[in-house]
Amino acid sequence: MDSPALGAVALLLAGFWHLGLTATNYNCDGALVSTLPSSAFTSSSDFFSTHSPSFAKLNRRDGAGGWSPLDSNEQQWLQVDLGDRVEIVGVATQGRYGSSDWVTSYTLMFSDTGRNWKQYRKDDTVWVFTGNSNADSVVHHKLLHSMKARFLRFIPLKWNVGGHIGLRVEVFGCSYKSDIADFDGRSSLLYRFNQKLMSTFKDVVSLKFKSMQEDGVLFHGEGQRGDYITLELQKGKLSLHINLGDSNLHFTNSHTSITLGSLLDDQHWHSVLIERFNKQVNFTVDKHTQHFRTKGDSDHLDIDYELSFGGIPVPGKPGTFQRKNFHGCIENLYYNGVNIIDLAKRRKPQIYTVGNVTFSCSEPQIVPITFVSSSRSYLLLPGTPQIDGLSVSFQFRTWNKDGLLLSTEFKDLKYTVRSRSSIIVLHICFLFLFSFFFFFFFPGCPDNFTDSQCLNPITAFQGCMRLIFIDNQPKDLILVQQGSLGNFSDLHIDLCDIKDRCLPNYCEHGGKCSQSWTTFYCDCNDTSYTGATCHNSIYEQSCEAYRHQGKTSDFFYIDSDGSGPLGPLRVFCNITEDKIWTAVQHNNTGLTRVQGAGPEKPYTMSFNYNSSSEQLEAVINSAEYCEQEAAYHCKKSRLLNTPNGIPFAWWVGRANEKHLYWGGSLPGIQQCACGLEESCLDMRYFCNCDADREEWTNDTGLLAFKDHLPVTQIVITDTNRSNSEAAWKIGPLRCYGDRQFWNAASFNTEASYLHFPTFHAEVSADISFFFKTTSLSGVFLENLGMKDFIRVEIRSPKEITFSIDVGNGPTEATVQSPTPLNDNQWHYVRAERNLKQTSLQVDNLPKKVLEAPAEGHFRLQLNSQLFVGTASRQKGFLGCIRSLHLNGQKLDLEERAKMTPGVKPGCPGHCSSYGNLCHNGGKCVEKYNGYSCDCTGSAYEGPYCKEEVSALFEAGTSITYIFQEPYPVTKNTSTSSSAIYADAIMSKENIAFSFLTAHAPSLLLYINTYFHEYLAVILSKNGSLQVRYKLSKDGLLIFTIDSGNFANREMHRVKINREGRELIIQVCHGLFSGPFFCCVADSLTMDPEVSKANAYGFTGCMSSVWYNHIAPLKAALRHPSIAPVTVKGSLTESSCSSLTEADVNTATTIYSSSGTSLQEEKWKLKEYRSVRFPLFFTVMQL
Repeated sequence: MDSPALGAVALLLAGFWHLGLTATNYNCDGALVSTLPSSAFTSSSDFFSTHSPSFAKLNRRDGAGGWSPLDSNEQQWLQVDLGDRVEIVGVATQGRYGSSDWVTSYTLMFSDTGRNWKQYRKDDTVWVFTGNSNADSVVHHKLLHSMKARFLRFIPLKWNVGGHIGLRVEVFGCSYKSDIADFDGRSSLLYRFNQKLMSTFKDVVSLKFKSMQEDGVLFHGEGQRGDYITLELQKGKLSLHINLGDSNLHFTNSHTSITLGSLLDDQHWHSVLIERFNKQVNFTVDKHTQHFRTKGDSDHLDIDYELSFGGIPVPGKPGTFQRKNFHGCIENLYYNGVNIIDLAKRRKPQIYTVGNVTFSCSEPQIVPITFVSSSRSYLLLPGTPQIDGLSVSFQFRTWNKDGLLLSTEFKDLKYTVRSRSSIIVLHICFLFLFSFFFFFFFPGCPDNFTDSQCLNPITAFQGCMRLIFIDNQPKDLILVQQGSLGNFSDLHIDLCDIKDRCLPNYCEHGGKCSQSWTTFYCDCNDTSYTGATCHNSIYEQSCEAYRHQGKTSDFFYIDSDGSGPLGPLRVFCNITEDKIWTAVQHNNTGLTRVQGAGPEKPYTMSFNYNSSSEQLEAVINSAEYCEQEAAYHCKKSRLLNTPNGIPFAWWVGRANEKHLYWGGSLPGIQQCACGLEESCLDMRYFCNCDADREEWTNDTGLLAFKDHLPVTQIVITDTNRSNSEAAWKIGPLRCYGDRQFWNAASFNTEASYLHFPTFHAEVSADISFFFKTTSLSGVFLENLGMKDFIRVEIRSPKEITFSIDVGNGPTEATVQSPTPLNDNQWHYVRAERNLKQTSLQVDNLPKKVLEAPAEGHFRLQLNSQLFVGTASRQKGFLGCIRSLHLNGQKLDLEERAKMTPGVKPGCPGHCSSYGNLCHNGGKCVEKYNGYSCDCTGSAYEGPYCKEEVSALFEAGTSITYIFQEPYPVTKNTSTSSSAIYADAIMSKENIAFSFLTAHAPSLLLYINTYFHEYLAVILSKNGSLQVRYKLSKDGLLIFTIDSGNFANREMHRVKINREGRELIIQVCHGLFSGPFFCCVADSLTMDPEVSKANAYGFTGCMSSVWYNHIAPLKAALRHPSIAPVTVKGSLTESSCSSLTEADVNTATTIYSSSGTSLQEEKWKLKEYRSVRFPLFFTVMQL
C-alpha cells in the first residue's frame, strides 16, 4: 500500500479517526449542554438576534425558540464549546419551537481546539444522523463509539422542505480525565528499572498520540544481547520493530518489523495497543489489528536499565540507528500497568526527564482546507503589490498522481508525483520588476470562471492544503469561510477530509491496493484470483467441474472453497468414462527400502503434499470417496504384531493421530486386509508380515476412512534384526465424486423453501448456482436485515435480477436473456457484490456490472436466516436449484431437503441440458448425480466420446466385419442402428474415417453385398481420392477428388453420406491435432482398378471408422471375441501422433496443409432397385 503524496509548497495530512471504546464509566450519560453559558454557542450565521445559537439548548422556548442561520444551505453549522475535553456518548435534537423549521439529517464534527475538525464516522463512513420530523419532538442518538473532544459541531444536511434550518441540541456524556505529556522533538522520558536487566515474556503497552510530524520514535528499549523493541512513526505510519534474544545483530533473521496505520501525522488522537505473550504479538492502531509471531527461538524480551519514551536520548547504542525524536503529545501512556506520565508528573525517581517535557498538549492553530472536486473546487486569494517580486508557499496532501496546484495570470504551477512514497518540497518564488495586483487560484481556475484568461492545462488538484503563505504572510482561511477574504467554491474549510482507502486492504487473497482520491484499485497479478477486489478464483473447485467443461485427464489447479481463504491446489484429474478421480501427489510415492530401524531408533518418513492441511481436508470433505494405497513388503519384519502385541509400525493421519490398522482393514481394528478376509499366510496372525517369515511377503490394501486421511507420516521399528528388511509404499491421495456439483433440491410449491444460517458477507459476497424451471417468476434466495437485504430472483422468463441494499437504497443488477430461461434447462447464475461493484452473470450472456458509490454505507448487515426459495411475501421459486455456493462455501441442499416438506432432494433431467456434451454418436445416460456418456454406439470413446480409437496396420493385417446378427455390445444402440440388421439394403450410407499414408495407389475402404453391389474408397497412383460405387443394376460410378496428393503423410478426414440418389463427399485436408490412424480394405469381388490399388497394399494409419452407427475398428479392438469381426495378422492399437509430428514436416506435399480446408462435392445418382441380402463390410490389407 502506497503512502499519499506529501508536499511542501509543504505538508497536509488527515487520517482515520479512532472513535475509541464505548464509555467505561457506566454513568457517562449526563446532559452536558444545559448548564453551559450562552457564550459556549457559536454558529456560521444567525437569521436575527432572536435566532442566535445561544437559544439552541434542548427544550428552550426563549428567543425565537432555537437557532436558525441567515441562509439555509449545507455551509451552515452550530458549534458547542463544552469547556474541556469530555467523553461524548450521545446527542439529541429538536426543531425551532413552534415553527416549521427543523433539520431532517445532519453530521457531527469534533475538535480539541475549535480548529482542524474531524468528522464522526461509523464503519469508516461519515455518519449521517436522522433528524426531526417536526419542531418539538426530541430525537436521541446513542453513539456506537464515544468521542473525546471539547468542541462539537452540528452540520445540517437536509431540513424541512416547507421551512428552514431550525435546531435545538443536547449532548450527553461525562468528564474525561487523562495524563498528557508534550514532547518538543528533543525531549524524552526515561523509565528506569529497579534492577539492571528486565526480562519479560509478557508485555502490554498502551497509549494515545497526536502529531504533525511524520517521523519520530514514540518509545524504545534494548538490551546488551541484542534484544530491542521500538515503536516509531515513519512517513505517517506506525512501525513496530522487535527482536527477541539474539546477540548477533548482523547475522540473524530474528528481526521482526510490522507497519500499521496511515496518515497518522494529522494532529488528531490515535490509539495504540501492543500485547505480547512469548512470540505472539497483537499490534493495534486505532481499530486495525495485526496478529503476528516474532522470528527467532527466544520467548523473552531482555531490556537493560531503561525504556525511553518520546525518543532515543543517547543515539549510537548497540542496535540503534539515528532516528528523529517524537514531536507531539502522548496521552495515557501505560507500560505493563505502570502509568508513565503520572509518575513523571509526580516526579517519581523511576522517571528521568530529558529536555523540556510539559504536561499539557500545545495545539498549533492550523486551518486545513479540502478541495473536494477536481472540476468545481477553487480558492481565490488576493496577492499584494510588490516591486521586487513575490513568494507563495503552502503544504498539501493528496493520493492523486497529477493535478494543478496553483494558477495566476502570469504563471502556472503543476505538480506530478512520480512516487507516492516520495516527499515533494517546493518553494515557489516569482520575481517581477514592476508593481501589479493579481489573484491566486488554488488549485486552478474553476470550470465556470470566465473573468480571466486563466486556463487549466491539466486536471486540477484534489486533496488538502494548509499553511498558505503569500509574500511570507499567512492567509487566514477562517476569514475566507466568513466571506471577508477572497472567494471559494466546493471547499471543506477547517477540515482535511483525506481518506486512506487501502486501510484496511479490501483487496483479497494478497492483492495489492493502490488508490486515488475517490477510489481504490486492486492488482491481482500473481494471486490466482481475479475481479475488482481479487475475490474470484481463476480455477474450478473440483475435477468434476473441469470434466463438465469438456476437459480431459491432466494436471489442474482446483480451489476447493472458491473465493474463500484457501488457495488453489495442484492435482491430477483422471477423467474417465466411469469416475472422475482427483489425485494429490506427495514427496515419496515410490517403493522405499528400510533396514536398521528399531524401537530406540525408529524409521520415520513424513509426507509433504505441497499444500496445507486445510486444503487437503477441503478436497477430502468434498469427495464421496477417498483412498490411499498402503503397502508393506517384509522379510522377517513384523508390521502390527498381531494378534495382541504392540505394533511395530503405524501411520499418522490428518489430525496427527496414530493409527494401528493397515490398508484394507477398518478403523479401530488392529488388522491387515488378509485378517478381515481370513486369507493370511498364517491364520494365527492378522497380517502376512506378522508371521515373521524369512521369505518376502507383503500386506497391501487401501486406507479409505476419510476422516483419517491423508497419511502424513509412517513409522517402522522392526528392521534391525539379522536378515530383517522391509519396503513400504504409500500411494497418492485419490478421491472421486463431487458431493456439491450435482447437489440439488426440487421445490414443488411456491411456498416451499429451505433455510440456512445467516449469510455473513459484510464487505464481499458472491452467490452462484444452477437452476431450471418452467415457472414465469420466483425468488431463488434471499436474506434480510433490519433495512439491508440481498435477493436473487427470476422476474420474468427472460430476466434475472440481483437486488441488494447496504443502507444506501436498493441496487438492482438485471440481465436480459434473448431467449426464455424457463425452458426446463439448466442455467448458471453468479451474483457478486463488493466495495467497488455489483455484478450479475447468467450463462454466457454479457455480465451486468454496476459501480458502487465512493461514499456511503458499505457493510451488509443481515440478521434473518438465509432462505433458498422465500419465506417473505415475495413469490417463491418452483423448480430445481443445484450447486449452491456462497462465498465459496457449499450449501448441502439435499441434506436439508430430506427434512423439509415441499422440497425433495435431487433433481432429474440432466441429459436434457447436457446431452449435447456427448459427441460423435455418444448417448447421454441419466444418473442421480449427473450424467455419463455411453460411447457403445460411437467410433470414439472417453468421457465425452471424443477420444479416437485407432490402429496401425502393417503388411498382412486385415479386418473383416460381417453384418449378420446384432452382437451384445450394440444391442442398446438406437432404432436406426437396429434397422441395419432388419433390412440389409444399401439404400443409404453414413461413412466417416480418418487416414494417414505416404503410399499410393492404395485401397482404404471396401463394402460389398452378396450381389456384388459395392462401395470402394481408393487412392489413385497420383494421390487423388476416388469413391467408386456399384449399385444394383447401375453401372460403375466413379467420383474423383483431385485437389491434391492425399498420400502426403498428413491426416485427412473423409465423410461420405448418401441417401437415395444424392451423394455428398467431404474431405478435410490438413494436419489434425489429435492422434492419427489408418485402415486398409479388401472385398470378395473387385473391379480391376480396385484390385490394382489393393495389390499395392497400404501402409499408414486409420482412426474413427464409422458406418451407419457401427464402429468396426472399435469392435475389433475392444470386443474381438463377441463382435462379428475377423482380424488377420497383427492389429496394433496405436497412437500415431508421433508419426504425424515427426514425419509430416519432412514430407513433400502438393496440397497446402497450413490450415484445414473442406472440399464438398454433390452428385445425383441414377435410380436403382434395392435388393435385400446380407451385407459384408471388409477392412483389410493384402
